[in-house]
Amino acid sequence: MCQLLGMNANTPTDVMFSFTGLATRADEHKDGFGIGFFEDKGVRVFIDHASACESAIAQLVKTYPIHSRNVIAHIRKATQGRVSLENTHPFVRELWGRYWVFAHNGDLKNFQPRLHAAFRPVGDTDSERAFCWLMQELSKAHAGVPEIAELNCTLRELLPELHRHGTFNMLLSNGQALWAHGSTKLYWLVRQHPFRSASLKDDDVTVDFAHATTPDDRVAVVATEPLTADEAWTPFAPGELRVFVDGAPAASC
Repeated sequence: MCQLLGMNANTPTDVMFSFTGLATRADEHKDGFGIGFFEDKGVRVFIDHASACESAIAQLVKTYPIHSRNVIAHIRKATQGRVSLENTHPFVRELWGRYWVFAHNGDLKNFQPRLHAAFRPVGDTDSERAFCWLMQELSKAHAGVPEIAELNCTLRELLPELHRHGTFNMLLSNGQALWAHGSTKLYWLVRQHPFRSASLKDDDVTVDFAHATTPDDRVAVVATEPLTADEAWTPFAPGELRVFVDGAPAASC
């Protein structure tokens, strides 16, 4: 199973503590890694089809001063599609004059939607096909960028179609919010004042967030499996969709 990591915050935030925890899981998930993070409307994406344990790009990411309000990262264990750069998550498309970043964990069987010219996969994964279909259906449903709550309602109508084809855990962001859908295994938490220290489950790393934050800071983290051993992670219910805005769960439709 691939590993997902998403972050949404109310102020540009360092994601490297969580990314370090994710990257240690590349021993088992060796088929590529990627991370995308927004800077205003722009987005930087680093991907490599090599393991995050061996990739020079992964080493670059670990030293890059990432501060973002929305981040999506992925460690791949291939189920469909060969191990190649074009099949490496996260994927990026433009819609309504904004970049959209997407990553998927799961396996969709017999999902071959009819796609028009605006949204076509470059690789041969079920994940990228699902992303292109989602973008296509969103573009049909709305003429321009809708409000976050309205987008949430549209996604809630679309996602069951993907869910019925198999396992569909996903992260999606346009730089304004982070959408997360749990099919089988996905967890979330919110860090906010009063901040305390946390220790990674898979590495001997501890961070005292109180030393690097202000009382106004707030960050939501979503992961396939809890990244820390001493924080209260909440599991997604099967088929649950959540949207995070400014580091907190937002009201759903």
